[in-house]
This record gives sequence, structure tokens and C-alpha cells, in this order.
Amino acid sequence: MTGPSQADLDTLRTAFTETYEGQPEGIWAAPGRVNLIGEHLDYNGGPVLPIALPQVTLVALRRREDRAVHLTSLDRAGGVVGRWSGQLSEIGPGAPRGWASYPAGVLWALGQAGLPLSGAAVGLEAVITSTVPIGAGLSSSAALECAVAIAVADLAGLPTDDDGRSALAAACVRAENDVAGAPTGGMDQAASLRARAGHALLLETSDDSVSQVPMRLQKAGLVLLVIDTRVRHSHAGGEYGERRAACEQAARVLGVRHLTAYAEPFYSGLAVLDRIEDETVRRRVRHVLTETSRVRAVVHMLRSGNLTAIGPMLTASHASLRDDYEVSCPELDGAVAAAVEAGALGARMTGGGFGGSAIALVEADRVETVRVRVQEAAALAGHHEPAFYLAVPSAAARRLA
Repeated sequence: MTGPSQADLDTLRTAFTETYEGQPEGIWAAPGRVNLIGEHLDYNGGPVLPIALPQVTLVALRRREDRAVHLTSLDRAGGVVGRWSGQLSEIGPGAPRGWASYPAGVLWALGQAGLPLSGAAVGLEAVITSTVPIGAGLSSSAALECAVAIAVADLAGLPTDDDGRSALAAACVRAENDVAGAPTGGMDQAASLRARAGHALLLETSDDSVSQVPMRLQKAGLVLLVIDTRVRHSHAGGEYGERRAACEQAARVLGVRHLTAYAEPFYSGLAVLDRIEDETVRRRVRHVLTETSRVRAVVHMLRSGNLTAIGPMLTASHASLRDDYEVSCPELDGAVAAAVEAGALGARMTGGGFGGSAIALVEADRVETVRVRVQEAAALAGHHEPAFYLAVPSAAARRLA
């Protein structure tokens, strides 16, 4: 699966004209993301290290002079898969429901932040399509939010430098948390809006600062292979919220705002675990602390050009997510084990978990060997046939036409 083609843009523009009559004011794109490492740290005040993908959500958009909002969602072939219409006044926490909560929620959140579509709040018409797999742990929801946000910002003349994009990302997070009801952190939106081609984005979620970390995979003869298990899961479900609540409980017990206040190099902060009585909560905290140290180590490896050393960190991250945070599943565990057995330098689940995708760091000449072995292991276990594609560090949200 790849980024948008000219045919995708033509299909989107034609669908807009047929649906609303007349031309859109433009077409914008926002990418999905893969998190190299740093899972479940964004809402714990820790560092995360995502990359933007070539796969994007596209939105063709036009402003209206009234306060009506009309949204149409298409599949890749141009078929309508969803419609929603309403008034700006109808959008807010818990409404609308379903897929429309993400793009509509952005309009509400921008208004709440004092960043309306224009000087006076107006409605819009939009047609949306995507090359980001839905439910694959590659942040299709954030790509949808950020595509709408960058379109609104562009048309309204809002700042789109890094500070402006940071504000847009915050509005997208609020849309996902308050309107869609998914208690996620801010990593996905930051990656979609603030990443840079050829780089991983080091986001310090404690203060929202970012730095670009060169990720020279091709030069090192390496490939980051994405393995989509085709097991679908929504972050609006209860498991994600339970993990976040456990971490917030632990932070209160320890008297800190974020757990990563205790994250030190080489896991030296683990002594604090003795102050947490509940065994389950203790394991959740251990993941946060050790994962933070792994992120710091991987950033150092990327900057020093020692990319092959990243592999064991990925595999250790998966073990922590599987055993301490308990957000993996048999399909993800099987994909990671098969990839490593076939010669991958390391592998881990990526995204919130309970399904979705894994990533494997693979020498370029072993990609086919790893792919076949993972495919065989899935078939032997009776799992869905996985899909494969390459994670290429790509550009952030932008206007295409």
C-alpha cells in the first residue's frame, strides 16, 4: 500500500463535484505513522519516536457561507462508504458518533481553541478518502483529523510553521479525546503534522518539543517492514483507557505529574517500583520506565549511525508490551517471533495494541525471507493472512492541489 496517486486525486475531485457541485478549494493530505519505539509513553509524559508514512488520508474541501457541515467518505475505488451532515452547533463531546466524530470533532476543537475556519465560524463540505489501512495501528484516525486540520488552517490563513502545527495537533488530540471518546495521547497527531521526510520525530511529550532525528535506513542497507496482522481494534474501547488510568493512578501515588519523572538511563529509576503495591500497576509502570530508556538508546543509535544495534531494543520493547503492559495479541506475538526467527534484527508491535501491525528491522536482502516466514507462521496458526509494506520516513501534512 502506497501514498496517493494522480488517479486518487482525480477520483476525489470528481466525487466532490458530483456530490456537492462545483470544485473544492483544494486537496490536502495527512500521513499515517509508524512508531519506531516509545509505545504508550505519549500520555505518560515520555519521549516517542514515530515516523510519518507515505500512506495518507486525503480531503477535498470547500467552505460554506452557513454553519452546515457535510462530510462524505470514500473507499479507494471512489465508492461512498459514509455520509454525515449537521450543524456546527451539533458538534461537541460525544457527538457525532462513529467515523464522522474525527473530522467533525476537529472543527469543534479548533473553535474551542479560538482557531475557527475564518473570522466567523462557517461550515464546510468535504470528501475524504485514504490509503492508510483502518484499524492497522498506523493511526488512520489521526491522519483523518490532521488532513482536515491542515486544510482548515490553510484556508483560514492560520500559521503552519512548527508552532502553528503544534497548535493544530493539540486541537486534533482534543477532538479524538473529547468528541470521539478515545483516550489517546498526542504522538499520532504530532507525527502526522510535524514529521519530516527522511527523519524520525523525537517528541518530548512532557513539553511538546520536537527534534528531527535522521533515519538513514537505505544507507545502512536496512528496511523497516510493516506487518499488518489484519486484526482490527478501536482505541475507543475500554482496554486502552484502563492502561492510561493505571498509569495516572501510579503517578498520583508517587506524587509526580508523569511517570517518566522516574525514568533514568539504564533503568536506574526502577527502585521506585517498590512504592507501588498493586502488582498489575507495578508492571504497567515498569514498562513506562524501561521503554523510556529504550527510546533514549535508539535515538543515540540513530544519531551515531549504529542502526543495526536498534534491533534488540525493538524486540525488548515488544516483550515489555506483551508481558508488562499486556497490549499484544497472538497474531502480533506470532508475527514478531517469526520475523526474528527468519533473521530480522529485531521486531515489535507498533501502535496502541490489541491488534494492528508489527514492525521488523530487516537487512534489505532478507526482506523476502522474513515476509515468507511470517506468512507461513500465520497460516500455520490459523491467523489472517498478513499484509506487508515498507515504512519509509515521509513528509507531514500538506496541500497537494
